Amino acid sequence: MRLYPAIDLKGGRVVRWVEGETTRETVYGDDPFGRAKYFVDQGAKWLHVVDMDRAFRTGGDNLELIRRIALIPEAMIQVGGNIDSVEWARDAVAAGAARVVVGTRAALDAELFQSLVQAVGPNQCALALDTRDGNLALRVSDVPVTLSTGAVVQRALDLGVRTIVYRDLARDGLVMGADIDGAGAIASLDVDVIVAGGVAGLDDITLAARRGMAGVIVGRALYEGRFTLREAIECSR
Repeated sequence: MRLYPAIDLKGGRVVRWVEGETTRETVYGDDPFGRAKYFVDQGAKWLHVVDMDRAFRTGGDNLELIRRIALIPEAMIQVGGNIDSVEWARDAVAAGAARVVVGTRAALDAELFQSLVQAVGPNQCALALDTRDGNLALRVSDVPVTLSTGAVVQRALDLGVRTIVYRDLARDGLVMGADIDGAGAIASLDVDVIVAGGVAGLDDITLAARRGMAGVIVGRALYEGRFTLREAIECSR
């Protein structure tokens, strides 16, 4: 199982948001490149890098930072940030992303989802599956989604996409424990699941590894010193 330290970029800084809300932000530093280099030096093979400015259309852009991070020797980066256009997906790949994470909202549009996957190839795509109470949900929106998680996963499989980033928005940034059960239900659909949102301690990582998850994204718990990256990597084996 892979550990994915999260680096969320906003205005050139490292931030974390709670439950995906823009008004609940904590800044964890002004040197994202240095943070990324530190994670790689501690043993990370993958980094989960999110451009919050592009995701929430603030007018900012962190592509140059992403490009610098992608040049770190031995680092592979997975880029997210509500990727919902062919331009955004191609920009991320051109900046060095080994994988782009197509946003949940974009995946609800079958035609758009197909165009995004075709633009960069299914092996370089993952699907962001954001949920609340086990149902698909959209960040910063209370509008219910009628499509089921299973239907969206099948849509991904039909396009050749096998990697799912599963996130329970109600836990995101709250270090209250990841939804391993929910992620396990998705993994039973014969996809590789990366769990995100709410990881609180090493027990979450150990359980995810035992349940056959492909990876775990770790954010706030790592930044606040609940465990070290080396400890997390050891638990993931």
